[in-house]
Amino acid sequence: MASLADRLRGNGRIAAGLLLNLLVSSCIVFLNKWIYVHHGFPNMSLTLVHFVVTWLGLYLCQKLDIFAPKSLPLSKLLLLALSFCGFVVFTNLSLQNNTIGTYQLAKAMTTPVIIVIQTLCYKKTFSLKIQLTLIPITLGVILNSYYDVKFNFLGLLFAALGVVVTSLYQVWVGAKQHELQVNSMQLLYYQAPMSSAMLLVVMPFFEPVFGEGGIFGPWSVSALLMVLLSGVIAFMVNLSIYWIIGNTSPVTYNMFGHFKFCITLFGGYVLFKDPLSVNQGLGMLCTLFGILAYTHFKLSEQEGSKSKLAQRP
Repeated sequence: MASLADRLRGNGRIAAGLLLNLLVSSCIVFLNKWIYVHHGFPNMSLTLVHFVVTWLGLYLCQKLDIFAPKSLPLSKLLLLALSFCGFVVFTNLSLQNNTIGTYQLAKAMTTPVIIVIQTLCYKKTFSLKIQLTLIPITLGVILNSYYDVKFNFLGLLFAALGVVVTSLYQVWVGAKQHELQVNSMQLLYYQAPMSSAMLLVVMPFFEPVFGEGGIFGPWSVSALLMVLLSGVIAFMVNLSIYWIIGNTSPVTYNMFGHFKFCITLFGGYVLFKDPLSVNQGLGMLCTLFGILAYTHFKLSEQEGSKSKLAQRP
């Protein structure tokens, strides 16, 4: 009975973490869109603000004894911080050089690439049922974006690099937590300032820093308040991402990301009157079917594993 209660509590915590991530991720997408449309704040600069505010938030948390920092060798976090910067740079370049449809289709490839990386590099196995759930999810993304898919060499190069680096970043977020025996707060406490410093170095190559349109430009008070609010929400997003990956897996987080994509599309239709075609509606249903199938098979496998462990003498 105690083990059942523990499992229920554990599943309840994961469900709460996923729900929090869904709420704050959906909120930040629409808030960032508002900032881009109404204030024209640059994308990478906003990402830099997000990570600086995340580190400040974690600094405040450790001062309030919410968590205790653990001394970590910075060399162990270098690749993680670099992969984050690569993920930001290449996804931005992909968005700049591709149509929205091509960009979304490339992002959908992150899940199978994560499975390949974990299979080859971490000897992790995935059942055929789990692998088959990728079919309706990918089909759903294609239905959502095929009308806007156009290919060019430079766009494909940046999209491919973005998928590979994003996949590595998500895999390493989980792997580093287990390797270094740290929780999400302890890992992010070190990674956030490292990534911020690296992003500050590469940012001038893509966006202005001073003057009109730069991060240190003459922004209005309302724009700065919205950017600060976006940073606070990003703190919750980053923390929940690390927590979810650390307590589930990069694949589960990615599956949940597809669900958030459907919510974002529907939210854009409701809040911003963005057009939503019949094919996109079918794509959303197809993607949701794949996510539900993945969730069902994953929970069944977990219960089967736990039953086998319980039967051992």
